[in-house]
Amino acid sequence: MVPRYGTGPAATLESPVTTRVTLISPALNTALREARFADGPLDEAGLRQAGAARGAVAGQLVFASPSLRCEQTAEALGLVAEPLPELRTCAMGRWGGMRLDEVAATEPQAVAAWLADPAAAPHGGESLQELHTRVGRWLDALADGARVVAVAEPDVVRALTVHAIGAPAGVFWRIDVLPLTATELSGRDARWNLRGGRPLGSASP
Repeated sequence: MVPRYGTGPAATLESPVTTRVTLISPALNTALREARFADGPLDEAGLRQAGAARGAVAGQLVFASPSLRCEQTAEALGLVAEPLPELRTCAMGRWGGMRLDEVAATEPQAVAAWLADPAAAPHGGESLQELHTRVGRWLDALADGARVVAVAEPDVVRALTVHAIGAPAGVFWRIDVLPLTATELSGRDARWNLRGGRPLGSASP
């Protein structure tokens, strides 16, 4: 028997609508290999890996973080993605373009504060808390029943994961997002289930 939702003779035979979001992390480039706060094109290995996964994912709505590596990853996957400012990487202020180890060597106390306090922004850019708020609003505003694919920066995937499971912002640092993997969110009414870390192109069990 099909469940009936609503009351009275006009009630329709419907089930709650589930929204599905697939977050794809970009393929490798030099900045990601070096843990550098920077963008840049995919390297040869990244282009090859993304090209090998071409056609592995599709959605009604396809977005990308407004970065070169995310746009190139989407293109290599055969996706026509709309760049969204809501999915931009965390603004790193004066640390932009530097490697994490370089910053840690010159500003150890600032780096320690940044790692310990999600509300801290010693670099003069955006705090992790601000990143979480921004991407969380985007996720919760998606229409019921939407099927979304987003090629998103690793820090954006981390922040969306934290928001989706309702974890404290500090959990951000305990989540690894490997290159060219799929993090899948499904739910409704801002209540999400998480399936993370699937290598893109691998079969679901």
